[in-house]
Amino acid sequence: MNKHPKSKIGENMKKYRKKQGLSQDVLSKKADLAFHTIAKIEVGATPNPTIDTVKKIADALGVAIDELMR
Repeated sequence: MNKHPKSKIGENMKKYRKKQGLSQDVLSKKADLAFHTIAKIEVGATPNPTIDTVKKIADALGVAIDELMR
């Protein structure tokens, strides 16, 4: 069994970020979060970010929170 399963939030975040042509750096600035926070969520190192963090990312990407959690 995989020790670090891919986070759905991370996968969806990356999908929407790439669709919009944003780098992790640009997204981190738009969401007012540290770059490493974005990077860690995307690779699954932070599989359960706080709801506050998820909301900031969703707002920065212009998507609903549930879009990131599906």
